[in-house]
Amino acid sequence: MSDTYLISSFKDKDRVKALGARWDAERRQWYVPAGRDLAPFASWLTASSGQPSSSQLVVPGGEDGASTALTVPQKGISLAQLIAGVVQAVAKAYPMAVWTRVEVTSVRVNRGALYLELAERERDGTAIAQARGIIWSSTADEIVPAFERATGVVLGGGIKLLVRARPTMHASFGVSLVIDAIDPEYTLGDLEARKREIRSRLQREGLFERNRSLPPPWDFRAVLVLAPQGAAGLGDFQAEATRLERWGVCRFVYVSSRFQGEGAAAEMRRSLQEGLAAWNAGQPQPPDAIVIIRGGGAVNDLAWLNDYDLARCVCEMDAPVLTGIGHERDNTLLDEVANQRYDTPSKVIAGVEQTILARAREAKAAYVVVVKSSTQAAHLLRRHVERLDALVKARAMRTTAAARSRTSELMADARRLARGSLEKVRLESEARFGSIRTSALAQVEATKQVLPVLLTEIKSESRQRLREARARVRSDVRTTFDRVAQSVRRARADTHAEMLDAGRSARRIVQSSMSRVEALMRETAGQGPEKTLRRGFAIVRGPDRAPLTSAAAAGNAAVIRIEFHDGTVPARPVGEESQG
Repeated sequence: MSDTYLISSFKDKDRVKALGARWDAERRQWYVPAGRDLAPFASWLTASSGQPSSSQLVVPGGEDGASTALTVPQKGISLAQLIAGVVQAVAKAYPMAVWTRVEVTSVRVNRGALYLELAERERDGTAIAQARGIIWSSTADEIVPAFERATGVVLGGGIKLLVRARPTMHASFGVSLVIDAIDPEYTLGDLEARKREIRSRLQREGLFERNRSLPPPWDFRAVLVLAPQGAAGLGDFQAEATRLERWGVCRFVYVSSRFQGEGAAAEMRRSLQEGLAAWNAGQPQPPDAIVIIRGGGAVNDLAWLNDYDLARCVCEMDAPVLTGIGHERDNTLLDEVANQRYDTPSKVIAGVEQTILARAREAKAAYVVVVKSSTQAAHLLRRHVERLDALVKARAMRTTAAARSRTSELMADARRLARGSLEKVRLESEARFGSIRTSALAQVEATKQVLPVLLTEIKSESRQRLREARARVRSDVRTTFDRVAQSVRRARADTHAEMLDAGRSARRIVQSSMSRVEALMRETAGQGPEKTLRRGFAIVRGPDRAPLTSAAAAGNAAVIRIEFHDGTVPARPVGEESQG
């Protein structure tokens, strides 16, 4: 003899348990042990004959009081009987668990047990098979932590598994796969194989190195940022980015997208393309860089980013792409094809700050060089003027000395040659001496007149060069301040517009919700007994016209009345002995 399984609902569990039934945890069904009397369980047993049954309704006659018994035949077997046969067939076909390849679409936890929605898909994503998987709490405590430690993958939607499972069939819940083991090597191999396939395809198409070969940004003045809405990594990034925006150093434009889950890669690609389109429509210059960031996560959370179309989109970007996805141990295809890869969002903004700081230091060094060069030029000009002044004075002194020496020689010659005509020679000598003196004085005066003009020209040229240097520095400073002020005004206008849009959206949602609530209230108020009766239902009433809600109450009544939507029919209950 074998155990007899019962077809019972959850509300019957206390009754069948009190009668001696036992619970089969694997089949999720109550059964009567072999050898026990089945009479108390008659209402939960499946009929074995397969013969159709019938029911009777006795309706009182007319004036003579005769009654008529209406017999309604029921063909076929009950659904419970049919499913019970399927349950037994499944149990016989799969007495042992088998290794099965599945893809997890969702996971739900209830009292320690894991309930998985499983599927098998074609390459285009079309599901060709679906089933529910169950990992009981005692098994989950053993196999799930081991799987997650071995793979770094958190059991969730979107991953492929090789599981050992036994199919079971339940009358109320349908087919389920009871899982007792998971192979971690299969999941790791699937994730890596998918990355290898995409990487090879991009390399064959000549796109893998395209963005990586772009020159890194020389400076950062405007950056487009893609991140999940409200992510912790985005908060770390914005803490520093806001400080740079406040001082007008760099402007950041943010677009958001999901980074995990079904369709996340397509949404990221669409957000990037729409963000760039909006940027190009409103800005004369493209962004200096595109930043893609998110916080760390499990391997399967990051696996959504290993998508061919998304990776190709990043490869084809004309601006350098910087990634800060996950932590140092995490690696995605986006990190491999990006221009620069950082471990975390905080390190991305730190790299941006370092580049901006390097350019600022270079500008400061250039300013110092300009000032130093101007100072050196003025000093050199001053020294040149001093050398010219000394040279002019030395030449004037040599000329005077030479003139004096020549005069003495002429006087000596005059004495030797014209001693006899002393007066004539004296007059002639005096005339010559006067001429020489006049010439020397004229030369000295001419030298004094030329020297201030030369000094003035040198000083004027030095002042002009200093003024030009100062004007260039002031122009650069004014340009920088104007650009900072313009960025601040735009940020204020964008913030105000976003606040107005948020307010209008909130009001529309509240009005829509109120309209739905009012419609539901009107629909609820429109329901009533009359409408229910018109749909084919009837109300059984006792002699006092009160509704009868159970078979026991109807059996105790001498006469009952069946109320339809168009009138009332009297009837008399018939006992089991009357039916026989």
